[in-house]
Amino acid sequence: MAIVYVTRVERFNAAHKLWVEEWSEEKNFSFFGKCANKNWHGHNYRLEVTVKGTPDPQTGFVIDAKKLGDIMKREITEKLDHMNLNLDVDFIKDVQPTSENLTILIWQQLVTHIKGCELASVKLYETENIFAEYKGE
Repeated sequence: MAIVYVTRVERFNAAHKLWVEEWSEEKNFSFFGKCANKNWHGHNYRLEVTVKGTPDPQTGFVIDAKKLGDIMKREITEKLDHMNLNLDVDFIKDVQPTSENLTILIWQQLVTHIKGCELASVKLYETENIFAEYKGE
């Protein structure tokens, strides 16, 4: 049986700050740079969620892309869009909101909602030049 990978893209905007409370202000700014801005800073995130599976013999779909988009919106983008990731999102509380950590947390929010195929990858673009990807490993 052929395995096919299907990717759905959604976008959201959010603010965050990277900061370690146990460090001095100088060390935080030295390590995190602009990401340690006391007044937060924001990103226009691009979220790519990839699933894998065998196309259904009748529909030809691995997953209905609209249903995947609906899951992503309900479980992720509606919760993150225009939020402060450090303060406003329950499943991110007490976690440094780096792209690396966000991919893991997003995976955890999505994995139980994906039916009939398997979640293969969560990729999060913080900017057009940098992204993190998590494959459940």
